Amino acid sequence: MTSRPANHANPPGRPARPGPVRDLGGGLHEVDTLTAGMGSVTAGFLIEAPRPTLIECGPSLSVNAVIAALRKLGMDPGDLAYLVLTHIHLDHAGGAGDVAEAFPGATIVVSEVGARHLVEPERLNASSRRVYGPLMDTVYGDCTPIAEQRIRGVADREVLDLGGGRRLDLLYTPGHAKHHIAAFEPDLGALFVGDSVGVKLPGMTMIRPATPPPDFDLVLAHRTLKRYAALNPEVIYLAHYGAVDPPQESLAEAGERLQMWADVAEAAYLEHAELDHVADTLAQRFADEVAFTADDPETEGRVRLMIDPRSNAMGLLRYLSKREERPPAR
Repeated sequence: MTSRPANHANPPGRPARPGPVRDLGGGLHEVDTLTAGMGSVTAGFLIEAPRPTLIECGPSLSVNAVIAALRKLGMDPGDLAYLVLTHIHLDHAGGAGDVAEAFPGATIVVSEVGARHLVEPERLNASSRRVYGPLMDTVYGDCTPIAEQRIRGVADREVLDLGGGRRLDLLYTPGHAKHHIAAFEPDLGALFVGDSVGVKLPGMTMIRPATPPPDFDLVLAHRTLKRYAALNPEVIYLAHYGAVDPPQESLAEAGERLQMWADVAEAAYLEHAELDHVADTLAQRFADEVAFTADDPETEGRVRLMIDPRSNAMGLLRYLSKREERPPAR
């Protein structure tokens, strides 16, 4: 296991404050991961079933709040059957090693494309440190290794049997990342989409696309949104943050906003192909999508943490430059 930074949000030996839990009905609970010590940044979702399943766990520096919340819900160390990770970015999966240690019977379910990075997370951590910079030591922290036998790498259309007739249909949904999956619970009509639909935090007026490096792909992202629409879900749950409604209108909005961001980034790129110029252009064009309110003092902090236009610009620039390098179609 890798060592924790000294300013760990939940230092070893100090009891964690449980993340707030909201009962969504049908045996589904929203667990706030308290990422960066703030509420409504990253959600986990616990499905109560004969094989209890947690979807997303948040970063390692706040995962003790998730574990404490599960304990408060009555989950003993042997109870959790599955931890499903939509992708291996550290704001979703960074605490997976800690969850595996706290619940030794749990299987960690992740795309087969990204599974090896949880067994040997050195490259994942190094890449994340380049992207997050100082936030690695204050918000995210390193992902710790998970034994290979604890991990189930899944392909498209695999089914996770939760027992009692309940299941999760797992879908390979690249675009945001090449190792992204979604989970559909057909009894509830609930679709858990990670970051593949985008981000809509409290205080945001529109869904904002999430287009980070290194492998954002605009074509695949649109294809994933169309696939979701074909499922006709009853409710869509974003990791950042919670349900968006109504589902079909939200998916249409996500597609429109995604294309708008890509078009603005491409126009800026053609003017001046430097990151600062593209990031500044995006920030100015979409500044009115956030409404800071005095009654929610965390709004500004969570928005600045999760929707930095520079990260989106980095991913869009990489996509545009790679697209130019491709040979023309015959």
